[in-house]
Formats: sequence, structure tokens, C-alpha cells
Amino acid sequence: MNQGISRRQLFRTTAQAAVACGLGSAAPATARAAADKPAGKVQIGIATTGFTTLTNAELAKELAGAGIRVVQLFLTQTDSKFWKYNQRADVSSMTPERCKTIAATYRDAGLSIHSIGVYSNMIHPDEAERKANLAYFEDMMKIGAHMGVHSFITEAGHYYDDKVPAPHVPLEFQDAVWPKMIATARQLDALAAQHGATVLFEPFYRGFLASAKRLRMFLEEVNSPRIRALLDAANLIEVNDVDEMFQQLTPWIDCIHAKDRKLHTDRGVAAGKGDLDYRRFVTLAAQRTPNAPLVLEYVGAADYRAALDHLRNVLREAGIEAT
Repeated sequence: MNQGISRRQLFRTTAQAAVACGLGSAAPATARAAADKPAGKVQIGIATTGFTTLTNAELAKELAGAGIRVVQLFLTQTDSKFWKYNQRADVSSMTPERCKTIAATYRDAGLSIHSIGVYSNMIHPDEAERKANLAYFEDMMKIGAHMGVHSFITEAGHYYDDKVPAPHVPLEFQDAVWPKMIATARQLDALAAQHGATVLFEPFYRGFLASAKRLRMFLEEVNSPRIRALLDAANLIEVNDVDEMFQQLTPWIDCIHAKDRKLHTDRGVAAGKGDLDYRRFVTLAAQRTPNAPLVLEYVGAADYRAALDHLRNVLREAGIEAT
């Protein structure tokens, strides 16, 4: 995901973050050779984040017409406009009936809802704010239950206070923050257990989960079948090779974002517009995590078909069946 952070914040944290998380080593040639087995098939999905000018019914009709069968639902459509990145929203008007109606809108059009995007701020330094954000996350789990959806997506979150000088070490890498994040993740895990939910954490190279290795260590320490991973390769290409991402995270990956990014830049772009080796990326996805859908992101009504064509073409060239 990552919706972008101010230029000031970028300059303030990038150099420190790179040192803190480490770049890791490239996957050895033997591992690459072992992975080069015949690819299978993958499912293509799309995140609804960028479709802010359509109703849920209009979007369902549009995506079904393009042959898409899976969505990652964000409450950003004109008749369900709630979602805010790295924040929380008042979702009290999302009654059980309204939730069921939205879900039926997609399913009646032949689309399944794989997961729901939450992206609340789990790393906020104020305990009361973290508690409120966990309560919001639980509200989203209840919404998902009414929709028949039990997987939820988040990053660790971001926090910057422009009113005070930047700390010598960014918040994400301060000594006290790792155990706090583990404790917060375990609270989230307890909520997930109550609601029959699974939470997928997404990494980002300038955030708390700044590399594939760091996300793996986080998941190992939390040690729960309900706390899993969403791989966003474009979020990590500055610090990890694609092979290394799968080498570190394969056992935990339940979903994959299919977007792109130019190297040495902050902003993500649509699939095919950046420097990600898409053929290698989709080949490893098909081989290592065939049950995880490839979900197009950073697209909307005006440009999603170009990204979809790019993804389908790369899959076809790699000999991978798209479903």
C-alpha cells in the first residue's frame, strides 16, 4: 500500500532506515535454479482503493466485464466512503444489512472478496491511540464477518511529529518499539482469534517492516497462524531482490500486491511502470505461493486495464495460467 509521506519525512528517515534494516544478501544461484521448475497458475485480483468515483455496483460490473474475479475491498467507493490510510474512520453506519448488501453486490457479479484493507496505525507512540486503532481494527473485523470475509490487510503504520526535531533514530527503529509492536500484534492476534480472522502485514522499506528479513523475524516472534504476510514486492525492491523476498517469506504469504516502483524513488506506480522484474516476480509467485492472489494496486478506472494487460501478458510469456 503506502500512500506516500511528505518529502521532508522522506529525507529525514530514508538514510537511517536503510542502515537500520540492512540490505540482506541476494539469493544464491543454487536457490534460483531450484526454483526454476514449471510454473502453475495464479489468480488475478484488484484492490478497490483507487476506484473512488464509482459505486460498489458500478465497480463490480466494470471489473466483471474485464474478467476479474477477485477483489481486495477498501471502503473507498461513493456509497461506502470510509477508508483513510494510516488512520481510523467512524464506521458505525456500516450496519450488518449494509455490509451484506455490499458483499452481495460483488458476489452477484461473480467476484469474490479475498480481504479487506484496514491499514490502521499500529506503531503510534501513544498507548491510547494504539488502543483506539485496535478497536477500529476490531470494528473492521466485525464488518468483514457480516460480509463473509475473514482476511484483513495492514502495514505497521507510520508516525511523524513535525512539531519537534526529528529523532536521531527514526521511531520505527528505536529500541523500545520492537517489543511494543510485538505486544500490539499479539493484541491484534487475540482479536483475530475472537472473530475468526487473519491479519496480513505488508512490508515497506521505509517503515517498521522494512525488509523481507525483518518481516520474517516479526512473524516468527509473534508466532501465530492468524498473523501472516502480504508481499508487496514493489515496496521492497530498494532493499531486497525478488528471490530473497520469497526465500524469506514464502511460508507466510497469503496475498501479493502487483504494483511497481522505480528504484531510488518513494512513490509506487502501476504494474509495468517501474523497475520490478515482473517475469521473475510472477514466476516465483506461481511456483512458491500459487494460492495467493496477485492483486493489482495503485490503479483506478482510468488505468487499470493497462496494468491488467501488462500482468496478463507477462503471465502468458512465463507460461503461467491466469484465473
